[in-house]
Amino acid sequence: MTDNDTVPTSKKTPTDAQAPAQAQARRAELLATAAEVFAAHGYNATTVRRIAERAGLLAGSLYYHFDSKEAMLDEILSGFLDELWARYEAVLTAGHSPRGTVEALVTESFREIDRHRAAVAVYQREAGHLAALPRFAYLADSGRRFEEMWLAVLRRGVADGAFRADLDVRLAYRFLRDTVWVAASWYRPGGTHSPEEIARQYLSMVLDGIAVRA
Repeated sequence: MTDNDTVPTSKKTPTDAQAPAQAQARRAELLATAAEVFAAHGYNATTVRRIAERAGLLAGSLYYHFDSKEAMLDEILSGFLDELWARYEAVLTAGHSPRGTVEALVTESFREIDRHRAAVAVYQREAGHLAALPRFAYLADSGRRFEEMWLAVLRRGVADGAFRADLDVRLAYRFLRDTVWVAASWYRPGGTHSPEEIARQYLSMVLDGIAVRA
């Protein structure tokens, strides 16, 4: 071999550091696919085979990553809720006024729909009956926590004079909850409006109304 000869390079293989990252990325990709299938067909009507086909795998290959469709749904919902609550906690500790807190919570909710539309749709559709199962008991806990958070914010707003004194905070909470989260049924990421713009429009209607003031 002369000095000008080059040594053929072998095909690159993942390093020890890259392999776990690639496996985690693949896992996240499969969960995103499963979330879309659950959202489209419902949990009970969805089979592991259907998810595998959507992902371009054999059903047996999917079991290499997850031991059941229940495990996939658990990871989808718990991951979504963990992220949502981390963002809510950041809002609650930011020192906003009551109105500012409502605005920030609604905005973060729409951002979460943008990031995890399918997971939100599955949560809306399945949480009620899943919460009765031991593995998904955290869904009921999260629902109670969600209600307590909103009621506390709204009551603080009434006490501070930011919201009407005659406001029924429980009714207002239900209106806000349903108005925001039902958007998962029609929202599609990458559409005409950003999640921040949709939040701004919703907040304008909720906090200021839609009628022109005389």
